[in-house]
Amino acid sequence: MDENTQMDLDTGDGFFDDAVNGAENTERADDDTGDGFFDDVPNRQGQNGSGAWGENYREYVPVPPPTRKSRGKLIGKILAGVGLAIVLFFSGMLTTWLCLDDGIRTLIKVKKTIDKEYYQEISDDEFYRVLFAAINDDLLDPYSQYMTAEEYRAAEQSLAGRRSGIGVVFSIVGETGKAQIMVYRVVENSPAEEVGLQFGDQIVGFGKSETEILESVDFDKDFKPFLDGMADSEPFYLKVQRGGAESLVQISKEYYVESYVSYRTNKTSYHFTGENALTYTEKNRALTCLDDDTAYIKLSQFTGNAAAGFDRVMAQFKEDGMKNLVLDLRENGGGYLNYVQYISKYFCKNSTEKNPLMTVADYGEKQEGYRAAGNVYYDYFAEDSRIVVLADNGTASASECLIGCMVDYGVIDYGDICLSERGGVAKTYGKGIMQTTFYLDAQKKDFLKLTTAELRWPVSGTCIHARGVLPQDGALAVAENGDREKELENAIALLFS
Repeated sequence: MDENTQMDLDTGDGFFDDAVNGAENTERADDDTGDGFFDDVPNRQGQNGSGAWGENYREYVPVPPPTRKSRGKLIGKILAGVGLAIVLFFSGMLTTWLCLDDGIRTLIKVKKTIDKEYYQEISDDEFYRVLFAAINDDLLDPYSQYMTAEEYRAAEQSLAGRRSGIGVVFSIVGETGKAQIMVYRVVENSPAEEVGLQFGDQIVGFGKSETEILESVDFDKDFKPFLDGMADSEPFYLKVQRGGAESLVQISKEYYVESYVSYRTNKTSYHFTGENALTYTEKNRALTCLDDDTAYIKLSQFTGNAAAGFDRVMAQFKEDGMKNLVLDLRENGGGYLNYVQYISKYFCKNSTEKNPLMTVADYGEKQEGYRAAGNVYYDYFAEDSRIVVLADNGTASASECLIGCMVDYGVIDYGDICLSERGGVAKTYGKGIMQTTFYLDAQKKDFLKLTTAELRWPVSGTCIHARGVLPQDGALAVAENGDREKELENAIALLFS
């Protein structure tokens, strides 16, 4: 895998982690530096005697004017050259037209006829927007899509964890179908995490001041327009209901970088905070249900600060003299392939240098193995260490790939996996395919993300696509709990019982 290739191992939920391969990056090869972007400075290939550049390109040597005798010949040559250029131009256009298939030629004719004859004006943008929407919605699978440069960059920003907002995912419909604004997920290192919002909190009102609170649980009609109207860093108030008590919380939308890794023991916890989510900070969030030999690591995405963060918390694991590990992959929807390769080095217990992290099958035929970045298992764990994994229906793709590595290389058995029920169902997401994103022109203005391969576990060849990991495999299951901390404690108690 070359340095410009990163494969998509996510659920297609707006977090974007793809390969970027140039579909048309060979034209004008003389004019680029090899970095994919063409230079504005033309090649200076003139030399002495050409009348273009002096020796060593230090000064310009003008071409002497032609004599009267040579002028007629020159004009004749120019006219002949122009005539040849015209012939070649139109023959090239004809060749290009003949190379198009019937469908493309028909589409061009349709557009030209609409432009000329239709009674209303339809802009080029409108015409192509509808076509590309049909490709995305009706033709390709849910993981493939056409993207403009702006959409691609926005997806890259999102995946890197660079965001602006308060850092909350809301659940807007309750179990009985009644409207609600419930905090479903709080992003690490976000404004919401800073002010102490928690899973299960109900937002029942909001306003610009403590005395101007609109009481509403209608997200689309009231709350979203309110949030959209607030400027960055402009403080406002949320009326929060937790248990039977209500309180007002002051918060504002801010730019922040999401943190993807945290570490907890029964005595303390460490989290990544700060402007770039790189400040290793001790906080009082001990997980008291753990014993003295066991640590807990939450990994919520394979991107951003995840690789460096995972190294840091594993160093803490070793420094604390820990023996056992609870690895929480709940709601981890995937990430970059090279992050999985890097982090999996901690979990390749019985692998060798020849063993891959996973096998990729292109259309079920071509086989290619992607390897872990090494095997440091015994630098951190003992032969009798116990490692367990927490997962749910948001555990997808790259996370499922890591689970497959751990199962196939003897780090865990299925009985070491605890699935949290979501909507009464216990399973992982079930994404065992991979996408590659191609840029369609040298200027990288258009991108096409396509499903290109099937993922298989490294030894068994298992593919969990459209299935996931299930209790039928031997995994344990724990009921969903409105108190996520209690759900976590229940899962750990079940695994270590």
